[in-house]
Amino acid sequence: MTVPSVSRRDRKKAATRQAIADAALRLFLERGYDQVSIRDIADAADVSTATVFKHFSGKEALVFDQDEDRESQLIAAVRQRRSDQSILDALREHVLDTWPSIEAHPQATEFTNLVNSTPALRAYAERMWTRYTDSLSAAIADEFGVEHDNLACVALARFVLEIPVLARGRQDRRAAIEALFDILTHGWEPPSKPPAP
Repeated sequence: MTVPSVSRRDRKKAATRQAIADAALRLFLERGYDQVSIRDIADAADVSTATVFKHFSGKEALVFDQDEDRESQLIAAVRQRRSDQSILDALREHVLDTWPSIEAHPQATEFTNLVNSTPALRAYAERMWTRYTDSLSAAIADEFGVEHDNLACVALARFVLEIPVLARGRQDRRAAIEALFDILTHGWEPPSKPPAP
């Protein structure tokens, strides 16, 4: 299977979009979200404000510039998995392939603090999370030929999306992700007490 080559125009568009997002994040981390205007971001990225809006729907979208890619990758993990792979195993593989590197990014803590300390960004993140839940549960439901609001599919989508949050801050993130997927796969069991010394 041949992968179509990306045109020069598309590469330039992607580079411009990334430059805008990088400039926005740098300014937000330096000054705070509310102290930065679209004009500030356009100036820092050396583009017009119209160009900013051509690439992003609004100021919040600049912070979550990879939102649509992440959502489509989640859906692809379900729909394009190998024929011998379960949905849960495909989602485990996807989370293990993507999330630890996001969490290990040098700006991950600053980014999380920015979102948590800014009401507009927290609200945007919650709407984004809800949309991810809806689209992932719909993709899972489609695989089984059931209604999109099927409780088992919605629950699985929600639990999977919580795994990166639950693994955050653990010394071994990969092991934590594996352990959480094991709970989903095999069911919850009470933890055993460590042996007495």
